[in-house]
Amino acid sequence: MKVSGRWCYLYRAIDRDGQLLDSMLSEHRDRSAARRFLRRLVEVSGRRPLRVTTDHHGSYPKAIRWICGRKAIHRRDRYLNNRTEQSHRPLKQRYYPMLGFANIESASRFCTAFDEVHNYFRIDNAPTSLARRELFMFRWRELIGSLSAA
Repeated sequence: MKVSGRWCYLYRAIDRDGQLLDSMLSEHRDRSAARRFLRRLVEVSGRRPLRVTTDHHGSYPKAIRWICGRKAIHRRDRYLNNRTEQSHRPLKQRYYPMLGFANIESASRFCTAFDEVHNYFRIDNAPTSLARRELFMFRWRELIGSLSAA
């Protein structure tokens, strides 16, 4: 995404079910940014991943070996990466009408908040649209109740 006319990079980690684990916006796409993101991921999840799927960028292999260990399997098949790339779609749909961000801090706050709220309201296992709507309304009331209590 562009912030103040410059490209910034959104790192995202999702599990095999598509649930968001962590996200980070960075001004650079290099080995130190990849290491920083993987370190945060290990802190958030409490364990090192056994398999990591990325695109073909050269900064990932050494960062994965450094943070996740040599036993971690690094998969770089472009078709395996589709789930991660598609998880960016809701953020992009919300970001484009906003016409960008002025600074990296506000962009990072927005991306973090948007990802958390979107992940909270994500409903995949409801069998019917009525059940999905009821679950959404339950989660909405729960969220509003917890925000008003705070």
